[in-house]
Amino acid sequence: MTAGSTPKSDWAGSSPERLRITLATAIAGGVSSIDTIVALSSGRPPAAIAIVRTSGPAAFAAAEAIAGSLPEPRQASLRRLIDPRDGSLIDEALILRFDGVFSATGENTVEYQCHGGRATVDALIKTLLSHTGVRMAEPGEFTRRAMSNGRIDLTEAEGLADLLAAETELQRRSAMARAGGALRARLEDWRDRLLALSARTEVAIDYADEEDGEFDLGLMPDIKRLSAEMAELVVAPRVEPMREGVRVVVAGPPNAGKSSLVNALAQSERAIVTPIAGTTRDVIEVPIAIGGVPFVLVDTAGLRDSDDTVEAIGIDRARHEAGRADLLLWLGSPGEAPTHDELILVSAKSDLAADGGEGVQVSAVTGEGLDALTDCLMNRARHLLPKGDELALDRRQHDLLADGQAALGRAVALNDAVLIAEELRNARLAIDRISGRAGVEDLLDALFGRFCLGK
Repeated sequence: MTAGSTPKSDWAGSSPERLRITLATAIAGGVSSIDTIVALSSGRPPAAIAIVRTSGPAAFAAAEAIAGSLPEPRQASLRRLIDPRDGSLIDEALILRFDGVFSATGENTVEYQCHGGRATVDALIKTLLSHTGVRMAEPGEFTRRAMSNGRIDLTEAEGLADLLAAETELQRRSAMARAGGALRARLEDWRDRLLALSARTEVAIDYADEEDGEFDLGLMPDIKRLSAEMAELVVAPRVEPMREGVRVVVAGPPNAGKSSLVNALAQSERAIVTPIAGTTRDVIEVPIAIGGVPFVLVDTAGLRDSDDTVEAIGIDRARHEAGRADLLLWLGSPGEAPTHDELILVSAKSDLAADGGEGVQVSAVTGEGLDALTDCLMNRARHLLPKGDELALDRRQHDLLADGQAALGRAVALNDAVLIAEELRNARLAIDRISGRAGVEDLLDALFGRFCLGK
């Protein structure tokens, strides 16, 4: 973007190619080689107040050019913002200054709290962009710089992304545990202990000849203890059901009341309901929250043999969804129910059944049994979700930690110091990949693309 051009505000939906910024390039090029970035960090205008943020080596100079002298660090001060190109008044705003490593990004940062009209925000950003070395931020670039400068690690950035997207109280609490550094602290403790174990193993390697090949430095109890701690987190509930919602698939034969039940649980007409068998031919997802717990209700095609090509595709998708369900509501004959660890039998037309049928008795017409079914869903979901502020891993973190724990499991079965040292190194590498110390550059664009421009 050239100086003086109209900025692309984040509410305009711009998505330019994301800039790769790493600590290595910062060190190689020097601080002066990094651009200063600017973006709106608050919600889209109009609003009572808007927050515009700048970060980088030219942040202070740009602020002085439009506001005069800067306040003391971390102290808000009212300033008249003047466009230095023509002397016109942009706004009167509060300015906050954050110095270098004490800022959120690890760079010189200035925040402007101005009036939240669209024209005012555009004028301020346009004036800042006219300063040499200042450009618009890419999505998530403020947070990416914080990670590059060591203010946060990858696990905290991932937690922050989930926090920004949180829609329920449980999602917020789970994301806060990771964004607040709980996982980072756990990983750093494990890494320090792995390094100490590796150092002790190196001693055994150095003195292997003198010890006649015998290896006994009392490592095994410590390795087993560390492996057990990792295993506890590996088997704990994962974050995906919390982040994406507990996936509740409603399955059964045609005309079993599946779509009516989905509509009743969602309290809205989301699925088409008719007495014609085969009406539902595709997967319909309905996100809801029950008692603060996120769910995704999945309506599926009725399971039967069909010569209709389109319906057959829907039936195949229904079977696939039943296999990947967190909770499976089966509305058919119990003897025909698919095998599933979390199967819930439901009789969805209790108002029409003379004998009531088996499972939870529900009527989408009268509402009978809906409270009992939602209570059942809540109770089952509690076993799939992290409890309170309990630490939880996403799929990437889980798989890497499982690899690290497996490496320790192999180490305890060995008696060769060199082989044990290699397994300890494998475990440490897994920890480093979780925290972002190694091998994650390919993940960063996708992660930070989830953020808005001003975060």
